[in-house]
Amino acid sequence: MKKILSVLLAAVMALSLSACSDKEPAEIVTEATTVSETVAPAEIEGGFTVDGTKLYDALGNEFVLRGVNHAHTWFKEMTDIAVPAIADTDANCVRIVLSDGGQWTKDDLASIEEIIALCRENKLIAIVEVHDATGKNDVAALDKAVDYWIEMKDALIGNEAYVILNIANEWYGEWKAEAWRDGYLSAIPKLREAGIENTIMVDAAGWGQYAKSVAQYGKDIFECDPLGNTMFSIHMYGAAGKDSRTIKSGLENVTKQELCVVVGEFGYNHSDGDVDEDYIMSYCTENGIGYMGWSWKGNGGGVEYLDIATKWDGSELSADWGENLINGENGIRNTSKLCSVFDGQE
Repeated sequence: MKKILSVLLAAVMALSLSACSDKEPAEIVTEATTVSETVAPAEIEGGFTVDGTKLYDALGNEFVLRGVNHAHTWFKEMTDIAVPAIADTDANCVRIVLSDGGQWTKDDLASIEEIIALCRENKLIAIVEVHDATGKNDVAALDKAVDYWIEMKDALIGNEAYVILNIANEWYGEWKAEAWRDGYLSAIPKLREAGIENTIMVDAAGWGQYAKSVAQYGKDIFECDPLGNTMFSIHMYGAAGKDSRTIKSGLENVTKQELCVVVGEFGYNHSDGDVDEDYIMSYCTENGIGYMGWSWKGNGGGVEYLDIATKWDGSELSADWGENLINGENGIRNTSKLCSVFDGQE
């Protein structure tokens, strides 16, 4: 209630006219003392928070992620088309692939700020991640991602209500939990010491598919966060998502630890085996767990079948994957709810 009152007070203050106002004449009609429609709404204070198994938005409402991954760093020229198209699916979030320069062209501060602004304009929560550390087992790759986020922190600070920080995509490829844990025990305090207060998302070990790593050591990682604002992500392909038993146990063993978890990536098939995507979506829907499908468009190297859309503007979805993810019974369009920070915005 206190947060809501502060937001209302900020809105009233934004509408107040002062005799010493420095606004341009076009913004204020002084004789009638009315504010023009060009005055922006007050910014929402605070940000996402994690409480047990749940994620709450800046207004204190539960938020369940329903979205799509978009590979921005490989298709920079398509982001302006892809993000609005993803919003048209009724998704409430988009996970954005970025690069710290380790493997691909580094995404700079200005580009990240533009992406976040584009997501906000389209009423999408942005989950930003660095992809260069994917599958690597060396702590140096994770440290590089941490250093990158500290360098880019001006894009995050002030956007806590609109941006979740997924530090590094699928860092730690081996199915070993201790080294994965130790890496994040070092990484998270560094980010907090730098002043980054956004909710943090941590991918499981084993290329994101070793759910047991989170069940075993997720609590240790959560407790190393001085803000207690860390959640976890399991990627579900042929290992973690192969059947209902594996999917249920993987997620349930994490939530039993009172940790917040999402399915950060999944498909309907993959090079490591078939995926039970219908069960992933139904289980997540029944249990209030977020999910994000991989990926909007641009997949290559033999996994082109993972394209959700066959056209960047979303005018055509893939028959085997995109149609079900977006329009299926437990798909995005039927289960997604807009984040309440966007309520009332046109």
